[in-house]
Amino acid sequence: MLNYLWGGMILLAILVAVFTGNMAALTNAALDSAREAVTLCITMLGILSMWTGLMTVAEKAGLITALSRRAKPTLRYLFPDLGREHEAHEPIATNFIANILGLGWAATPSGLKAMEIMQRENPEPDTATPSMRMFMVINMSSLQLVTISVVAYRLQYGSANPSEIIGPGLLITIITTIFAVAFCKFLEKIEQARTAAKRVMQARRR
Repeated sequence: MLNYLWGGMILLAILVAVFTGNMAALTNAALDSAREAVTLCITMLGILSMWTGLMTVAEKAGLITALSRRAKPTLRYLFPDLGREHEAHEPIATNFIANILGLGWAATPSGLKAMEIMQRENPEPDTATPSMRMFMVINMSSLQLVTISVVAYRLQYGSANPSEIIGPGLLITIITTIFAVAFCKFLEKIEQARTAAKRVMQARRR
């Protein structure tokens, strides 16, 4: 679908440029955009390499494991259907830490690993468990201390203060994460109430 969308937009731009006599402007814009894209990729590569390297050093030094251990009370609250020493806790913690640092790409491998572990123990493979839903929603709400990508974009395009977005970004992501967790917990309560009601009905029929 996206291929058709982008293809249609490119074709429409070419047709408009042809009929309005702006082919030269279109060509210059395409070349300028290509140059900016390469420059932006180099800027992003440097910033992401630095933060990903720091994450690797932290993991090798045992910092991720230590933080995962400290985060277990929070993880048990967020994912009550997982055991106290569940093997998914460490990749979940790694994913959260990477997301908090704004490293969405670095968070993907640990996120996939956590989902794979939870899916192995899923009694209904076609339906997400409460922990899987909570994990996905927290990832989508994207709590971030440092919005690396946005800072990189602002730096690339000449912002006088690229990092001023950090404060508002942190506030917004805290609000969205709190709302996301509260919403998932509300749905969990509804499911528990429905399950209890079904059991009561089944017991009465017997």
